[in-house]
Amino acid sequence: MYVASCPEIGTVSQGRTIEEALSNLREATELYLEEFPTKSKGKPLLTTFEIANA
Repeated sequence: MYVASCPEIGTVSQGRTIEEALSNLREATELYLEEFPTKSKGKPLLTTFEIANA
């Protein structure tokens, strides 16, 4: 079993595969946000970067 969580919202779910755990988490988060909508503060900025190994 795999466990997936969304710490920003506080939702957690699980599944037999990574894909299933993420799908279940997406559904749980959507249902949670329908019941308890958050105040929108704009779109978050998410980025990735690489660092050189020393």
